[in-house]
Amino acid sequence: MRVFLDANILFSAAKSAGAVRELLRLLLDSGHECWVDDYVVIEARRNLTAKAPDALIAFEALLERLHISPAQAPGPELKLVNWLPEKDRTVLAAAMRLRCDALVTGDHTRFGPGYGKMYAGVTIHSPRSLAVRLFG
Repeated sequence: MRVFLDANILFSAAKSAGAVRELLRLLLDSGHECWVDDYVVIEARRNLTAKAPDALIAFEALLERLHISPAQAPGPELKLVNWLPEKDRTVLAAAMRLRCDALVTGDHTRFGPGYGKMYAGVTIHSPRSLAVRLFG
């Protein structure tokens, strides 16, 4: 499965050795492809620098295991994601553009209404719902 990771997932995985980091380890060790683009990498790095600079080493180590795509201007897929705030549309659009099967995000406020729904082949998951779906 190709899984796109939102910036808050990168932040959480880098900041602590908790459930999100374990989920990413399980995904990668099971052969799933974890994807990000420069947009979410920049956002996660900015937030870690401001809030948890000690986590930047873990963040850089994590990035070495991910597939990283250059950020691109969203195209016609934006019509499918107009229910999201503008800054979050690019995240789901990137997952669509990269032909990911899932977008995992902990942002319940913005993405919550889309949890469990599919948009152009991409199902939006919370970390927990993706873990349950893939690992029981």
